[in-house]
Order: sequence, then C-alpha cells, then structure tokens
Amino acid sequence: MTVTWEELGWERVAAGVGRCRLPVWDCTAGLVAGEDAVLVIDAGSSPAEGARLREQAQSLTGHRVTHLALTHPHFDHVFGVAAFTDAEVFGAVGVDAVLTRVRDREELRADGVRNGLAETTAQESADRLVPPRHLVSGEWTLDLGGGRQVLLANVGPGHTAHDLAVLVPGDPEVVFCGDLVEESGEPQAGPDAVPSHWPAALDRLLDLGGEDALYVPGHGAVVDAAFVRAQRDSLATRFGVSP
Repeated sequence: MTVTWEELGWERVAAGVGRCRLPVWDCTAGLVAGEDAVLVIDAGSSPAEGARLREQAQSLTGHRVTHLALTHPHFDHVFGVAAFTDAEVFGAVGVDAVLTRVRDREELRADGVRNGLAETTAQESADRLVPPRHLVSGEWTLDLGGGRQVLLANVGPGHTAHDLAVLVPGDPEVVFCGDLVEESGEPQAGPDAVPSHWPAALDRLLDLGGEDALYVPGHGAVVDAAFVRAQRDSLATRFGVSP
C-alpha cells in the first residue's frame, strides 16, 4: 500500500516537493523527487532523526536518497548527516571546515546540549559528522531526472558564514531558505552570524524566487515574498544595516 505524504507528517508544497517540521526545535527538512534521484534538504538533529528522514523519503518516492543539501552548519540541521553515507552531500564553501575542526565540532556538541539535546546523543552526533563532498561557492545545478532540476545557491553570509539556499523551479517555484528566514520566531543571530550581510542574503533569496515563489523557512510555516521582504527590513533595522 502506498503511503501518503500526510500520513508521514509531510506537507506537499508543490508537485514532487515537500517538507516536514521536525519535533522539539521545529526544524524544517525538505524533499525534492526527480525521476532518477531524490534530494533531501537538511539532516535533522541526530543520526536517528536523519535515518527516519531518509527512510520516509524513500517510502514517499520509491527511490533511495541520492543527494543531501545542508543549508547551514547548526546542530539541528546537520547532526543527522551520518545517516546519509550513500548520498552526495552538498554545502556552502566553508561548511566542511566547521564539520571537521575539533573546536567547531565541540561547539556544535555544546550548542546541542545547551538547547536540550541529550549529552550522549550530542556526542555521538558530533563524532559522526561527515563534511560535504561538494562545496558550493556560487550556484550549482542538480539534475534529478525527468526534467527536474534544482539550483543550489550560496547566498550568504547571513545567519551563518555558510548559508545555502535551494531553488526548485516549477509552478509555484519553491525556495528552501534555511534559517536565513524563520516564521515561528524571530531569526536567531548567534556568534557565527554575519548581521551586516544578512539583509543582502535575503535580497538574493528574493531575486532567486521572485514575487510568486513559496519560501520555506528553517523554522515555521511556508511564507511568501512579502514576508521575506518584511523580515529583511526588520533585520536591517535590528542590525543597523543601511538599505
């Protein structure tokens, strides 16, 4: 019997494109299905959560996950990467260093614990981090088959120094924003944020998707271009960035 997106807790955003809101931190994971390949966007907060995402993606598409895109290097988005050992992993240039340097892995582990992740889970997740094989400095087009192409765009810095967006052309176009955009709360600016460049990163998101696209934030409900523009203006005011 074929399982539906809704039965597994996924929201279908467009044909062959969906997302789910993971428990605890309300972190978004995305899914794009082509004829020959399947892309998952972000890996969740532990190897176990990553494995669930991979299994659900396979159940929904009938194909194994071939590609994984990491929108930025925070624990709730990357700690599940060990579950995707047979996928081609993509990230913005610099993410590889964050996931391999001892001090950065330790900070990711500590950040997970500070936010409520169990000590043992945080340690296991940090120990099993795998850096992306493919690093995006500008734009990178993935061909998933059946006419489905996806654009990976290094639009940062902003929320972090290594922000990657994912544009899925279609009707409507869908932009996975990572935590450059948040709907369920005010965007979080941690010590690795680059506030002076964040509004410009949102301008690039809007250039990618346009006025009629759906924008999938890293946390919260799907939004439109007006929401992204308003958040851009709010961040510019918050951080004293000139237009």
